[in-house]
Amino acid sequence: MDSITSVPTPYNEPVLGYAPGSPERAAVDAALKAAVDAGAADLPGFYDVRRPGSGEAIDVTMPSDHHHVLGRIAQTTHADAQAAIDQACAAQRDWAALDFDSRAAVFLRVADLLTGKYRATMNAATMLGQGKTVQQAEIDCVCELADFLRFNVAYARQIHQVQPESTKTTWNRADYRPLEGFVYAITPFNFTSIAGNLPTAPAIMGNVTVWKPAVTQMFAANLFMDLLQEAGLPDGVITMVAGHGSASSDVALADPRLAGIHFTGSTRVFQGLWAAVGTNIAHYKTYPRIVGETGGKDFILAHPSADPQGVITAIVRGAFEYSGQKCSAASRAYVAKSLWEKIKGELRDVTESLAVGDVRDHKNFTSAVIDQRAFAKLAAAIDEAKASPTSEIVAGGTYDDSEGWFIRPTIVKSSDPCSAGFTTEYFGPLITVYVYPDTEWDSVLDLVDSTSPYALTGAVLSTDRAAIAVATERLRQAAGNFYINDKPTGAVINQQPFGGARASGTNDKAGSLWNMMRWTSPRAIKEALTVPTVIGYPHMA
Repeated sequence: MDSITSVPTPYNEPVLGYAPGSPERAAVDAALKAAVDAGAADLPGFYDVRRPGSGEAIDVTMPSDHHHVLGRIAQTTHADAQAAIDQACAAQRDWAALDFDSRAAVFLRVADLLTGKYRATMNAATMLGQGKTVQQAEIDCVCELADFLRFNVAYARQIHQVQPESTKTTWNRADYRPLEGFVYAITPFNFTSIAGNLPTAPAIMGNVTVWKPAVTQMFAANLFMDLLQEAGLPDGVITMVAGHGSASSDVALADPRLAGIHFTGSTRVFQGLWAAVGTNIAHYKTYPRIVGETGGKDFILAHPSADPQGVITAIVRGAFEYSGQKCSAASRAYVAKSLWEKIKGELRDVTESLAVGDVRDHKNFTSAVIDQRAFAKLAAAIDEAKASPTSEIVAGGTYDDSEGWFIRPTIVKSSDPCSAGFTTEYFGPLITVYVYPDTEWDSVLDLVDSTSPYALTGAVLSTDRAAIAVATERLRQAAGNFYINDKPTGAVINQQPFGGARASGTNDKAGSLWNMMRWTSPRAIKEALTVPTVIGYPHMA
């Protein structure tokens, strides 16, 4: 096609409200019932064909009712992983040769399927499989994932339009090639949008991707593969390996065709991947691109001048929405003593009043944590806080795993600003508060900056503009996403590009131009319009 096109103008998908009596509420309730009534589904991988892995069976259960099995996957073996990689690499040449408009059209179609035909079923899958309320699911697996797809297409077109200067006798141009090999995408349980973005962002730029979703996200991941197929994505462009990641990573990291890693997960796993790449570096055909987001110990810092109700809202929503299972969730807070005296009673009462239960009951503010391992870690942290002489439980502090993995939203007040509550990422509905003297604003800034190894998100609340200016400068390296007078969660595509540095990752900003640039290898082309024929130079005369 001999034309230079413009892609449809991207927009942020409107978030539906799911109020009682609304059509979207009726649709999602019907989808929830249908998914539960259907019984355990087969959740296959996509290797050379769509089929189960060859390893042991693994149950995928509901976090809020862990006796209910949503589906079963079969663990990917080394042979399965090799088949997925081989299929991806076999599809590489044709996918890379396809014109950009044809590639982009597939993912724009996925966005429309997601926000239309599959809206209720994707929400239901994310709610049941990942323990999200309908509001959290709507924001995540529908709106944010559609935003990723639409804006990433626009960013990709913008990259292609960046071209070098030419001269009277030379035509210079840039060819934005995909990477030479396959991209290995490893995605977490907590966001269907991240799970969908990590394999599709490289694919939009012409790459092929081998996708390893979290076991606990497979119910929604499997449905997303249906959308990709229905939208016309050719076989092999995105292959999916199911199960725990060790076998897949063993094969992918040893393959000389590994061209990139797109990762969201724990710091420990990411550092292990990076170390393996370093060990194998001479074995690869090209230097792999490594892009990762690895969590945080995100802060709320409240100045004495902060609006009390704003601080309460920031703590409750920032720490307890989706049971704190967000990389951006607030898990440490620093509150001025005079302000703490104003808010502690209401903060306690609001936290204690939060309804926690099954996601199918829309009255619940949040639900269960993802699995038994997360439950055990959080229960142990609460018990440790109860036993500590420097800590007190302000709200919550209870847990129950008889039906689901339920942890009550918990606030711990600690007089030790270097205790585990301020340094350890628990990834659950647990926030630790340090109450500092009003006169120690300067020193508390040092605490916030130095206590945690992470640097993902943080929020400063104050009505004193000078205090905000000082905090913004002093905490410049402490958070890749910095919020003023708001909670530290809820980044929106094209509004707050998301990512952090230090132990929080490579800060390549998912859902942005900067991330998309990581998945292309530019080629500079110089074409001489007048063929040079002179060998000598004037100074030689």
